[in-house]
Amino acid sequence: MSFPLSAVPETVPEIETDVPLVLNLPGDGTDPAVDAAAGAGAEAGAEGAEPAKPQVARWYAVQVASSCEKKVKATLEQRAVTLGVSNRILEIEIPQTPGVKLKKDGSRQSIEEKVFPGYVLVRMVLDEDTMMAVRSTPNVINFVGQEERRATGKARGHIKPRPLSRQEVDRIFKRAAEKKPVLKVDLSEGDQILVTAGPFKDFQGEVIEVSGERSKLKALLSIFGRETPVELEFSQISKQS
Repeated sequence: MSFPLSAVPETVPEIETDVPLVLNLPGDGTDPAVDAAAGAGAEAGAEGAEPAKPQVARWYAVQVASSCEKKVKATLEQRAVTLGVSNRILEIEIPQTPGVKLKKDGSRQSIEEKVFPGYVLVRMVLDEDTMMAVRSTPNVINFVGQEERRATGKARGHIKPRPLSRQEVDRIFKRAAEKKPVLKVDLSEGDQILVTAGPFKDFQGEVIEVSGERSKLKALLSIFGRETPVELEFSQISKQS
């Protein structure tokens, strides 16, 4: 088949090549439907992100000046409220167990014996604010923890507070919960004593060692003309005036 030459156009129309290419990218505002889909995907990604871990309160041991445990406890409780950290400093405890003090005149006095003299236990969320609140409390020496050595110089490094383990906490409070009273004697080395019970009853001697945590002492007793060290319980002796 043939076509007449008159059917072929004399000129071919030009193709427009300078028309800009438009891409509908998410979030560029050119296509509301695309933008909406992109926004939904971003929200889904945010929801799938790992949530922040909750802050956990742990028990920490704080060393304080001698005989200042109760003063530190009262002051720190007040400061926690004043400094706005009472929601992170939750408990302050001085573990104690009942005891009996044997006085010089032989009478007995009921007392509360500290389980760890010179220390206070604090249950708290550890952060910069709570650490500063504790460290700046009068009569506080420092947290119990690990010393971070300085790279240079001989100065002591910063103490990093170490939380007590569950086993340590249970052991401390179990001991504090014991109802068996501890007998404490107002004795020191060089004091003269009289043995009032046991195989050495009526012997006199001199104290050479006092073991308060064991409720025992060692004394030199004159046995068969020789000075002999003997271990005695507090309940077996009385102090000579």
